[in-house]
Amino acid sequence: MDTLYPREERPPPKRGPPPAAPAPRDHLVWAIFNTLYMNFCCLGFVALAFAVKARDRKVAGDVEAARHFSSKARCYNALATAGSVVLPLLLGALIVTGVIHLSKLAQESVGFFTYQFSGSDDEEQ
Repeated sequence: MDTLYPREERPPPKRGPPPAAPAPRDHLVWAIFNTLYMNFCCLGFVALAFAVKARDRKVAGDVEAARHFSSKARCYNALATAGSVVLPLLLGALIVTGVIHLSKLAQESVGFFTYQFSGSDDEEQ
C-alpha cells in the first residue's frame, strides 16, 4: 500500500521584521490654516512651528521625536481652532443678550417718562 500522497510544493512564508508603525502625521496644513485665518493668541503660529519640527524629524528618520512634535502640533491646532470658533460665538451671544436687555430697558424707560409727564400735567391743573 502506497501512503505517499502528492503534496504541493509551496515556498515557506517569508518572515521579516514586523511591519513598522505608520509615520506620524505632521498636521502642517491645519497649522498653516490656523496661522493664516484663525490665529487666536498666536497659537496657530506655535502649531506651525511644531508641525515643521515634526516634518523635519520625520524626514530625518527620528520617529519618536516626530511623534512628540506631532502631538504638540495637534494640541495647539485644536486649541487655536476651538478658541477661534468659541470666542466669536460667545461674543455673538453677549451682543444678543445685551441688545435684548437694552430693548427691555428702553421700553421701561418710555413707560416711566410717559407716566411722569402725564402726572405733572395733572398737578398743574
